[in-house]
Amino acid sequence: MARPARQNTAVKRTNWLRKLGFAPYDGAERNAALPHGGHRPRSAREPTPSAWNRPLVDLSQYLPILLFLAVALVLSSAFVFLPMLVSRVTGTHNPTPEKLAEYECGFPAFEDSRSQFDVRFYLIAILFIIFDLEAAFIYPWAVSVFTLGWTAWFAMMIFIAELALGLAYAWKKGALDWE
Repeated sequence: MARPARQNTAVKRTNWLRKLGFAPYDGAERNAALPHGGHRPRSAREPTPSAWNRPLVDLSQYLPILLFLAVALVLSSAFVFLPMLVSRVTGTHNPTPEKLAEYECGFPAFEDSRSQFDVRFYLIAILFIIFDLEAAFIYPWAVSVFTLGWTAWFAMMIFIAELALGLAYAWKKGALDWE
């Protein structure tokens, strides 16, 4: 069996770039390999000859995003590591047993930190999230209420009525009472 002819590196590099879509491509090699002198009907999925000369992706459109990510990375790294470096250089990094002791809100820990919390903490937190989300839904509605029409107004009144019923139920059950 005969070995195929070896290509030089410039031809290999050009063929590799053509496969990626970054080298000029006149279609001569492609058409020469086809029967009938390279003339055949094009399917709808086949690119036109003008599309063969263009790169596949225009990476210049991603440059602002890459610049934004680079600036964010540099600033976040500076905010994390610069204070540590300054404290080491100025001599304020002086750990003592008092500085390394655990504390909660400025006081020494009274008991194990893994103790269970009362369920009221979680209930108040969930109620806060619910009514905070209510405000997040009402604000954009209030900005555009006059352009949305009566249907949007009635829908929001139903939403507010449901939340008011929920608040009344939580109030009646004593969920808002702190003992």
